[in-house]
Amino acid sequence: MRHRSVCDLMTPAAVSVQRGTTFKEIARLLDEFGITAVPVVDENGCPMGVVSEADLLRRHDTGNTAADLMSHPAITAAPGWSAVRAARVMEKHKIKRLPVIDSEGRLIGVLSRSDLLQLFLRRDHAIQEEILEDVLTHTLRLSPSSLTVEVADGVVTLSGTVPRRSLVPIVLRLCQSVDGVVDVIDRLGHEQDDTAGDVRMDTRQQQKKV
Repeated sequence: MRHRSVCDLMTPAAVSVQRGTTFKEIARLLDEFGITAVPVVDENGCPMGVVSEADLLRRHDTGNTAADLMSHPAITAAPGWSAVRAARVMEKHKIKRLPVIDSEGRLIGVLSRSDLLQLFLRRDHAIQEEILEDVLTHTLRLSPSSLTVEVADGVVTLSGTVPRRSLVPIVLRLCQSVDGVVDVIDRLGHEQDDTAGDVRMDTRQQQKKV
C-alpha cells in the first residue's frame, strides 16, 4: 500500500513574503490568493516564520513589516512525511498550516488542514479497489471471492470468512490505515479459531511454572 505523503497533498510553489514586506502588501496577497496565512522567507528562500490573518489583527502590538508581525520560528514539514505525521505536528503546535521545505531548508510548498481533508474525499470505489487488491490480495494473500468489501462515504463494511480468527484484527487494522477510510465495520467470520489454542497453551505453561 502506498500512502499519500505531504508532497502529494501540499500546495506547491507557495506564496511567500520577505522580512521587509509591509502590512498592506501582506493583506493584499492574502486577499488576492484567497489564503489565510503566508510564510516569511529569508534571502535563501528558507522559512523564518508565518504571518496569518490573526497576526495582522494584532499589528498594533508589534510593527508594520513581516518580520514584526510573523509568528516564529516556522514549524515546517518535509515532503516525504506521511499525512498522519503532518496532522499530528499541526495538532501538537495548534497550527493550521505547515511550510514544506526541501533538503536544503528552502520553501517548496505549504500544507494546510484543508489539504489533509482531501484524504477523506477519495471516491468510495478507489478505497474499495485498494482494499481488495492491495490489502486482501497482495498483502494478506487472501481470496477476494471469500470476502465482501462495501464502502459508503468512506465507511468500510467487511463481511465474509477468513481462514483464521487471528487474521481478523490484522485485516481491520490494515483497512483502517487506507487513505480515505473513515471507519471500518467488522462483520467477518473465521474458519478456524487459532486464538483458542494459544489460550490453552498459555494456561499449560503457567501451570508448569507453578
